[in-house]
Amino acid sequence: MTIDGLLGAAPAGPSNSELVQLLTPEGERTEHPEYPLDLSPEEVRAFYRDLVLVRRMDFEATALQRHGELGIWASLLGQEAAQIGSGRALAEGDMVFPSYREHGVAWCRGIDPMALLSLFRGVDYGGWDPARHNFHLYTIVVGGQTLHATGYAMGLQRDGTEAAVLVYFGDGATSQGDVNEAFVWASVFNAPVVFFCQNNQWAISEPQEKQSRIPLYQRARGFGFPGVRVDGNDVFACLAVTRKALQAAREGQGPTLIEAYTYRMGPHTTTDDPTRYRLESELEAWKLKDPIERVKAYLIRRQLADQSFLGEIDREADEFGARLRKSCVQMPEPPPMSIFDHVFVGEHPILAEERDGFEAYLASFADGGR
Repeated sequence: MTIDGLLGAAPAGPSNSELVQLLTPEGERTEHPEYPLDLSPEEVRAFYRDLVLVRRMDFEATALQRHGELGIWASLLGQEAAQIGSGRALAEGDMVFPSYREHGVAWCRGIDPMALLSLFRGVDYGGWDPARHNFHLYTIVVGGQTLHATGYAMGLQRDGTEAAVLVYFGDGATSQGDVNEAFVWASVFNAPVVFFCQNNQWAISEPQEKQSRIPLYQRARGFGFPGVRVDGNDVFACLAVTRKALQAAREGQGPTLIEAYTYRMGPHTTTDDPTRYRLESELEAWKLKDPIERVKAYLIRRQLADQSFLGEIDREADEFGARLRKSCVQMPEPPPMSIFDHVFVGEHPILAEERDGFEAYLASFADGGR
């Protein structure tokens, strides 16, 4: 008997019973007894604007990288609802620990998109103040931010602060030891942290079935805290589920694992070619669940927006894209020695040695050296 025969085949997708959904792909509003949500027309239109502008930022950044203006870019195409919905659930005092793809959450936290582009252009290490925006710097080490988030949450707990932590990671990161260690600590110490897994089906070129034999949200049960799976292409559901989990964390009920079931419609990064490992038919099927189109359909169905509004958003997106392109190519290059600034709080002997060596290397050009 094969291994699949012994263990049972991995599920191809979530059943309706285990997936929290408040807005269908066709733009029809549904209700869930555990996640009531009441949104005004203004709020729904604001969500649509968020989704459109964040996707435009992603589109422009990808194009800039293809033109050599960015070193690399990690696309969020298809994951806008997961990020905008969860990002808008945050309270001002909550802290966010992102991975390297949470451009939509950064948008919700008021971070200038140029600060994101400057990082991927190699101009700085991250051009925003984490304390000011309550949004930590991007983490490239896969899953490492979950431990940082748990430790920060335990600090909030000990300070008696009524705030929570929201940490983002992908389905592939759930196979990392750091993530599982963070689950243990968060559970045992009842830390006010919400683990938000964007399950976009692919850990670079590895499919989800090579990460887990059970749905990812069910892993939380083994660590002693609740898990929930939400339609990651439904901005309403992502808002409602994350809002409830954050409130529970603030009230001392401990951690929650949210699995946002979504799809990475683009490459892992601009160095990746997804056509080498996944079928075009899979992508086409997920395009029918597009997070922006379902909100647009809802607005039109409910007569909450007309063509004038939609056209206005499109014009704003065009102007936004033009500003991004212009600002990126005009971004000043940093002084070479600034690479050593802000690495450590104080002086470090190894860094000082490297700095002196690099300074001597640069000076050799001024002396006509090679």
